[in-house]
Order: sequence, then structure tokens, then C-alpha cells
Amino acid sequence: MVTSMAANVILRSSALWRAFLREDRNVLFIFAATLFLSAALLFSVQPMFAKLVLPKLGGSPSVWAVSMCFFQAMLLGGYGYAYVLTRWVGDGHAVLIHLALMAVTCLALPFGLPAAYPEPPQGEAYLWLMGLLLVGVGLPFFVVSANAPLLQAWFSRTRNHDAADPYFLYAASNLGSLIALIAYPVLLEPIFGLRTQAKLWFAAFDLLALMIAASGMALIHCPSSREGVVPTLPVSHPASSAIGWPDRLVWIGLAFLPSALVIAVTTYVTTDVASAPFLWVVPLALFLATFVLVFRDPLPFNYKIACEVLPATILVVMLTQTMLASSVFAIISFLLAAVICHRQLYVRRPSAQHLTEFYFWMSVGGVLGGIFAALAAPHLFNSVFEFPLLVLLVLLCRPGIVFGRSEPLDGRRVCLIIAAGVALLGAYKLAMHAGLTSTSGVYLLALICVVCLGLLLIRSWPEHRAALVLTMIACAALSPADLYTVYVERSFFGTHRVMLTDDGTARLLLHGTTVHGAERLTDASGHAVAGMPATYYHASGPLARGVELARENVAKGGAPMRVGIVGLGTGSLACYARGGEAWRYYEIDPVVVRIAANPRMFDFLERCMPGGDIVIGDARLTLAREPPASFSYLVIDAFSSDSIPVHLLTAEALQLFLDKLAPDGLLALHVSNRHLDLASALAATIDLVHDAEAAYVNDQRKFTSIDAVQSQVVFVAKNHATLAKVLAWPDAKRLVAGNVRAWTDDYSDVFGAMVRRLRG
Repeated sequence: MVTSMAANVILRSSALWRAFLREDRNVLFIFAATLFLSAALLFSVQPMFAKLVLPKLGGSPSVWAVSMCFFQAMLLGGYGYAYVLTRWVGDGHAVLIHLALMAVTCLALPFGLPAAYPEPPQGEAYLWLMGLLLVGVGLPFFVVSANAPLLQAWFSRTRNHDAADPYFLYAASNLGSLIALIAYPVLLEPIFGLRTQAKLWFAAFDLLALMIAASGMALIHCPSSREGVVPTLPVSHPASSAIGWPDRLVWIGLAFLPSALVIAVTTYVTTDVASAPFLWVVPLALFLATFVLVFRDPLPFNYKIACEVLPATILVVMLTQTMLASSVFAIISFLLAAVICHRQLYVRRPSAQHLTEFYFWMSVGGVLGGIFAALAAPHLFNSVFEFPLLVLLVLLCRPGIVFGRSEPLDGRRVCLIIAAGVALLGAYKLAMHAGLTSTSGVYLLALICVVCLGLLLIRSWPEHRAALVLTMIACAALSPADLYTVYVERSFFGTHRVMLTDDGTARLLLHGTTVHGAERLTDASGHAVAGMPATYYHASGPLARGVELARENVAKGGAPMRVGIVGLGTGSLACYARGGEAWRYYEIDPVVVRIAANPRMFDFLERCMPGGDIVIGDARLTLAREPPASFSYLVIDAFSSDSIPVHLLTAEALQLFLDKLAPDGLLALHVSNRHLDLASALAATIDLVHDAEAAYVNDQRKFTSIDAVQSQVVFVAKNHATLAKVLAWPDAKRLVAGNVRAWTDDYSDVFGAMVRRLRG
């Protein structure tokens, strides 16, 4: 009796399901909703897991660049897997295989950092990070990444009236990705910790498995009765035409440029603000938004205007001197460039018969772009030159230059233009090294006149617009900074540039666009001087006053003074050391160590701390090995350019620092920042640390040279009497917690810190 009732229920449910699938809109809803959820999971896991990894590598912006490269490689794997399933496996078996793989993936969830994974190596950590990402989140990302082409291919094989041209579903998929990316920094990150986020992702993955099962049932129950799908919308290749290698190479190239650009523009912007999900997701969200905008007909905007505006925005980026304006126009340029490339991809899309192959080759271009921007560019260029280079190359993709021409480009003329440009660039570089451009811009002005004259003479050539683009690329390579650069090197942690000031009286160390130390070479009359600590580290600044205060406390106790400094820079603070004291630096980047230890660049270490004690590695990992209560004065000054390693400002980090501090010791946290309000976050965070008091010192005196600049420092002490001495300073006040939520290893809110800074 029970068996009969169960059979009746199953038969009735099956009949209802079949009736539900007879409606085209229901089938479309199932596939669209599944694609939407899948895309949301795919693009929420990226900032989530990258944020988990960030503390392991000192908060470097390269963490996101390498992570993006990894995710693009896994996307290629997922697209290849989808291509194999749709090409050589029957629909029923493909559904079962994919559901089985999702079931196996559940065993690897919720994801997290492997507890037994080794510490990162010193210096370059590209391969280490790739391995960690593969072990930590590789399988879940691979499985979810396959859904976009796989579900579109399944939908194209149903009898739905929209199945002939399913590319509109790609726009719906990217809409889900876009919403997930925006929601992460605005909703998920400010509300939930990382462990809770991972559990929510696991629950959503289970729901996705059920929805994919429903999509598979729709495919099996509503198969297309047609032998081949005949497109109802114009595409570049009808179902009967073969796909050739020229087509594949064009797809790869058009996918390469925006994929590399999304990493390049993120590196360009985050170097000077913060390496954090909020700033990671903005370029990536715009990247996805362009798919939503252009993978459709008709377009909701004037495509021609976008093509014409791009050169102007690029020029603004190249000419502007302020980082904020440059970053804004860099993002606008990137958006327009992605629109152009992705529209060209849509125009050249094949019929649904070749859909998974089309996405596969797009993914190949994406991986190559990621490899170029994340792994190759840091070794090829000494600055973030890949961004202007890539965005200028996109200009060649505008209609009428390379694509959409009535006649092919003349290869001989193009080679002639390139040769002339290389010759002029080489002549300019030689002139710089010969000193011909050191005092005036006459040579550069002559060069510009020659270029303009040449373009005028070939204005009737069809290659004229291509020549203009190549000229702009050459101009982008002519950096004015080269005139004053003594040394430049780019590492995993950013670009380090040693420069002379315009008058040649001082030498500066820049990371990104921020000065991280300076040394005076001559005085106003031109006489050589022994360099004294400058910029934030001048004798009357908070960090130098902290040294004297700590020394007073040590003198009363009789123990030798021990100082720890996280962040080497030029080694300026070493000049406050005295005989019998133990000073140790902690620096994550070996390039910085080489620069500071070279007396031809900066001689602070050679003069003040010969054979200096320098430990290489992330501060939290290296300080953890120090004995407790061992430091009289501990300085945290590890910021790269003007960005912040968030993991050095969390409650767990502060507890570690204070555990290493002597009972009457002093902890100094340098929080000077143009973009973020760090003091408020620290005030709330210090409240979580046992027996800790804090003071905020805002040194706002007006300085007129690099010899002394304004700085803000938070001092923390375990001893009330020690902090009272700091509070006696005229520019100090007690740090009191407000409405801001404390930062922990599980939770931080960079977006909120930026908003507070903007409000003033």
C-alpha cells in the first residue's frame, strides 16, 4: 500500500514537472537563475579567499594580481572541461558527471587556509601563492567556473524559442557576478567575518547543486528536436561555417587586453590606497558590467562615443600629476577599453554550435592576459607601465583601425612607422644619458615637433590612426622621472625608486608615489653634509620623540635598551641608536634591504648601524619568534606606498606586539595616510586588547621641505605612567573608541575607513 502511494506521488510529481517545463519562460527561468547564482558564487569567492591569504604576504597588492591570474587559469580549466562534456559526452551522462563532481567538491568545503601549509619564502612568492590557492580553493572554483558555458550549451539544446542564440545568458551570468562583487565590500565584508562568509558560501553551493540538477532535468525532458541549431540573430559564423585559427587568434587577443588591464589598473590604484577587497572589486565589477552592457542587441549607449572618448581619457592619465585624478581617469579608461574589446568579441561570436569553444578560447586569452599582467610585467617593467601600454593597444581595436576596415593594413608602412618610432625613442634616451635634456626641454620639444610633422605627412595613409596610437605608446615610455632616477627595481611588493630632488640636494626613496625616506646630500650653499633622518623621522617628530621617551624608561630600570622596527625604508631611525643598545629591523622585501644597505644610495645604516641587524620576512611571523617582554620600543611602520597591510592593525596583531613589549615599553604605530582614517579603527581595536592604553599624536606643524614632514602616530603602552608621558606632549591626546567596529583577523572594513577620511 505504501509503495503504491509512493509510486503515485512520484508519477504525479513527474507529470507536474513535465507540465512546468512545457512553458518556455519556466525553462528560461531555471537556467537564468542557476547561472545567476553560479556567477555570484564564482565572483564572491575571489575577494573572500584572497583576503584570507593577504596576511601571509604582508598585505602586498601583488596578492590580488597573482590571485586573479590563478582564478583565470582555473576558469580556463573549467571552460575546457565544459567544452569536453558538451563535445564528446551525451547530455544525460554529462549531467550525472557534473553533479558527481559537485558532490566530491562538498568534501573540500567550507574552504580555508590549510593549517599545515609552509610559510612563504623570502622575496618572490608567486609560485608559493599559486600553490596555496590551488590547495585552498582550486576544486570549488574549478567546478563553479564550468557552469557558465556548460549551462548555456545545455540551454541551446532545449526546444526553448530563445535557445538558438543563448549568448544573452552570458550577460545575465555576469550580472550575477557584478551584484556579488558589489555586495562583498558593501554588505558581506562589513557584516560577516571570514569564517561565517565561508559557511554561507558552502550553503549557497549546496543550493546551486540542486538548481543544476533541475537544469539537467530540463535538458533531458525538453531536448531540441532539431539536428542543428539555426541562429535567429546575426552572428559572425553561421552554423555551417568552420572555425579557423584567425578567428581563434582574434578571440584570444580581444580577451587578452581587458583581462590584463583589469589586473594592471587594480595594481595601479591599490598601490597608493590599500590592498583590500573594496578596491579589488571595483575594476573587476566594471569588467563584468561591460559584458552586461555589450553582449546584447541593441546597445543601451552610443558605442561610437565610447570609442572616441577613450584617447582623451588616456591622455589625462598620462599628463595628470595627482594620484586621485589619475586613478579616476585610469578606471574610466579601463572601462571604455573593456567595452570596446568585449563588443568586438560579441560581434565576432560564432553560432551556438561553437559556443563552448568560443568561451574556451576567450578564457585562453584571459589566462594569457593574467600571466602577462601579474607575472611577466613585474619583471619586464620597472613601473606599472603595463597599464598605459595595454590601454593604448586597445585603441587599435576601435572600428576602422584594425577591425572593420574595407582594405587590409599595409604591413610595410606599419613596419616603417614602428621603426621610425623606435629610432626617435632611442635618440631621446641617448640624449637623456648624455645630459642633453637635464637642464631644458629643448630636445623633447624638438622630438614632439618631429613626431607631429611625421604624422601630418602620412595623414592620407590608411595607417595614419595606427601610427598615432604607436606614437602615444612611445610617449608613455618617456617618463620624466628618468631624468632624476638613480635606481629603480620592481619586486613582488611593488616598485622602489631612488631619485634625486630637482635641485640635486637630496636623495629620496619612493615606493609607488609615496616618499619612504630621504637623505640630505648638500646644504643650501651646496656644501656636502652628513645626512640626518628626514621626512617623518626628523628629530622633533613623534617617532624620534618616542625613542627618547623609551630611553628614559630604560635608564630608570637599568636594563639595556632593545628596539624593534617593522619596515626598513632608508634606515633613517637607525641614526638615533646609541652604543650598547640592541636595534633590529624587520623587513619583508629583500629589495628594500639592498637599497638601504647600499651607501651609494643611503648611508644611514653604514654610518649609524654598521652590519645592521635585519630580519627578512613578514612582521607577524618574525616577531612571533622573539622572546616575550623583550622590546623597550617597538615601531610598526610597514606601509607600502600609501597602502596599509591590514593584518598589522588587527586585535591579534596588537596583542602579539604588546606581548613582545617590556612592562614599561612603548609601541608606536605610524598611521599617516592620505586616504584612510586608521586612528578610529585602532581606537576600537585597542579596546579588545587586555591592559592596553593608547594616545594619538598628530604632528601638524607646517614644514616646507623634505627635511621634516607631518605625521600621525598612535602610541600604545601597558603601563599607565609610560602613556602619561606621551599625553604630556602638546600634540597628543588620549585615543578613545567611537562607533567604529574593531578590526580582527576575521573582520576588517577598509571601505568604512575611506568614507571616514572623506568626511574629514
